[in-house]
Amino acid sequence: MPGRSLRGPQDLLDLSKLELASEASSPFAPSKSRRKQFLAESTSRIKQLTPESRQCIYRLASYRPPKWSLPVPGSRRAAVLVAVFAGRSGDLRSATLRTYAGDTSLPGGKVDPGDRNIEDTARREAYEEIGLPKDRQKVPLLCILEPFLAAELVVTPVVVLILDNTLRPRHTLNHPGQPILNTDEVASLFSHPLASFLTTTSPFNASEPETVEVDYHQSFSVEWSAPHGKKHPFLVHQFLTGREAGGIKPIFGLTAGMLIRVAMIGYGCDPEFQVTSPNTPSLEERVSWALLSRPVFRRACEEEGVSLALPMRICGVTRSEFEAMKKEQDGREDSDRRDMKRRGRGDVTRRSNWLRLWRAKL
Repeated sequence: MPGRSLRGPQDLLDLSKLELASEASSPFAPSKSRRKQFLAESTSRIKQLTPESRQCIYRLASYRPPKWSLPVPGSRRAAVLVAVFAGRSGDLRSATLRTYAGDTSLPGGKVDPGDRNIEDTARREAYEEIGLPKDRQKVPLLCILEPFLAAELVVTPVVVLILDNTLRPRHTLNHPGQPILNTDEVASLFSHPLASFLTTTSPFNASEPETVEVDYHQSFSVEWSAPHGKKHPFLVHQFLTGREAGGIKPIFGLTAGMLIRVAMIGYGCDPEFQVTSPNTPSLEERVSWALLSRPVFRRACEEEGVSLALPMRICGVTRSEFEAMKKEQDGREDSDRRDMKRRGRGDVTRRSNWLRLWRAKL
């Protein structure tokens, strides 16, 4: 596997202390030793698994994210499911990549009040979107990763292993045993080699037009807003799916970042490419600043009584600075609403004038 040895989770994200709900919070979850024994027995029956794939499964099953101490409002928390399975050649593949309106993503969604933990959220969403059973014998948990920051949510990836052959994605959606897709949210389902998220080499046939005209892997530098008016570069990654000719978009952004992380943990090495920009703030710093500076997060904290004292301390923002920023944001939003109302009245006036002219011509 390309890349140098992975030293630890801080190698990728420079994480501070994190706290996540794990399978231990579920009264029905087996102990760690029982879970590992079950995985060892189950994977021993998958004859085509390569030694590298077997080690990948064991590394993922052994992974524990750092503790998370930063408070995040429940309405802004979400989870996605990363399901892996053994391909015909014994390689591991990410099974639940879904498409809708051309976009490629992982099944998932916001935490519901009835969810016992973040694993329940991911499993429920995957069942609702792609029909993947919640059965922990057929689809056992491997690990729960550290969260990722999206535009308006803090998203936690949950990694599971598909043991039941009938649950694996196939190219035909009406194949017997194929997961039943929620067509309101999912148009198709496909898999991708997990190891390919660590390389710049395309896993597809070199004669395919997409692999000739566009690089399989690309990264883009974007600016991340930081406290006190600072800007930091942030790398966003993209991988071709090999299905672009059919209108399916590449794996991009948050989804790509999560799958890179899963592959790094599983294969125990870094990618061939640079994952983060130098001086990229830690996840804790980025989430803290999002809680303070993005109205959707700030209002959720206010509504749910979540203290912003720790985010302010992490970002080095005083109470007076925070109140001034909050006042400026609220004023800007009020101004935007007034502008929208004026534009709306103007549209009504223009339509009325047009209607009068049209009637006059009659």
